[in-house]
Amino acid sequence: MSNSDSGETGDEHWEERGELAWNEFDWERYLRGQEGAVIRYLRLYEEAGERPDRIDHVAERMDWGAEDWTSEEGGEGSEEPADVDDEIYTLHKNPIYIATRALYLSLTRPWENLAAEPRHVPQANAVRLLVRLHRGEAEAIEAIHALDFGDYALAVTLFKRSLATLNGLLAEMQTPALAAGCAAAWREMALPRVFDLREIWLRVIAECRDELEQMGDEG
Repeated sequence: MSNSDSGETGDEHWEERGELAWNEFDWERYLRGQEGAVIRYLRLYEEAGERPDRIDHVAERMDWGAEDWTSEEGGEGSEEPADVDDEIYTLHKNPIYIATRALYLSLTRPWENLAAEPRHVPQANAVRLLVRLHRGEAEAIEAIHALDFGDYALAVTLFKRSLATLNGLLAEMQTPALAAGCAAAWREMALPRVFDLREIWLRVIAECRDELEQMGDEG
């Protein structure tokens, strides 16, 4: 899942904006609309349940075609204002960004609530796991920025860092402190989502490497 098939670089996205003159209110409306796409993705993901093809199923429901990963999400549940320019593109419309943000949101919010209660999980474990969640998301967003600007080698490097942090998160999730009660219930919910994040990023890495190989052949 990447936007490498779009044939566009980040510079071209900026050029497409032309003489766009939005004020802060316009951008706030736009961002709220894009946040709606994250919520919609998460709703569709949860509806997919334990389907083995849930990643592809949700992508299809989001109207993300294989040939145009940077198209706006549209469809049911869109909260974007009707008068927002349909041609405007920012990172927030990138499908990898939307999927990553949605899955991390589903992991982080319930853990923050759980970790606030020492009776549910020791505070040292709570803090370490929360740090890994936020660090992994930040690294992934950096990688998606690189992907969006067509720097595929940098995107691969940053996604590999994200995967390393994700592996650390998985190791932390196996500690005895998370083996019972509310923490165990969170871990059962979280494990498939962590592996789905891993699968999405591995697909992007593979596509980036294909792009780099093609660029090398053309050179």
